[in-house]
Amino acid sequence: MRGWRYVGGGGAVVLGGVLGGLLAGRGVLQRQAAAARAIVGKPLGEDAHRADKVWKKAYGDPLDLLVLGDSIAAGLGADSPGGTFGAQLAKRLAKAAGRSVRLHTAAVVGAESSMLRTQLAGLPGGYRPDVAVVVVGGNDVTHRVRVSDSRRHLAEALATLRGLDVPVVVGTCPDLGALAVLQQPLRTLARVASRQLAAAQREVALEHGALAVSLAEVVGPFFVTRPDEMFAVDRFHPSSAGYKRTAKAVLPSVLVALSLADELPHGHHAPAVPPGQVLAPPAG
Repeated sequence: MRGWRYVGGGGAVVLGGVLGGLLAGRGVLQRQAAAARAIVGKPLGEDAHRADKVWKKAYGDPLDLLVLGDSIAAGLGADSPGGTFGAQLAKRLAKAAGRSVRLHTAAVVGAESSMLRTQLAGLPGGYRPDVAVVVVGGNDVTHRVRVSDSRRHLAEALATLRGLDVPVVVGTCPDLGALAVLQQPLRTLARVASRQLAAAQREVALEHGALAVSLAEVVGPFFVTRPDEMFAVDRFHPSSAGYKRTAKAVLPSVLVALSLADELPHGHHAPAVPPGQVLAPPAG
């Protein structure tokens, strides 16, 4: 996520009348946003470590794992390629499946949901992963993208993957209210907006036959109680330890998506049909 951009009155995300009083203080919010923008991401640079390779190669018969989304999906903040989200997930998946995992990371630092289309279009011709994981939404919140627009872009990406008969796991937007780098009342706005987007993402994922993992529920508490360990130096992106915890949390849904497990823990949500099946597009 590249930085916080606050847009004043008439903002794109509807947060409800209860926050109307907060919106009245636009000058305060703008100053807080500027302060956050001066900190977030600057110590980390613009590029995440490249971790694409076959992990646990000795296991053989590789599974293909595709990771789409933003800086969290790309692994910005990890201290090495092996510490990125994709690599952490690939290693855990390999151990659980008893097969090596070929990781392809299409995620891009700074991406919004609208950029999922470009990430999919840039995949090699004929490429069809065994499973895809999408983590996106933080930049939609910080850039004040309409929830309806974020939802539509995610739905388009899921429809594209569904057309290839690829099972998908969506990690919903993290709770940005957990970020101590954001001051109040901006932090409250971020919490409400990110939870609103996460709920919409979970809904559209299930409508399109994907599994959804509520990251705010399954990993959010660790970032709140152990911030020094879970966050990178910018106090916004996860550290290698944070990515390890996130990958561990996402793994159960990936195993179910691959028909390697049957049960999902709390915070994981499955569609009404097996994730590998193709659903008809929802009405409307």
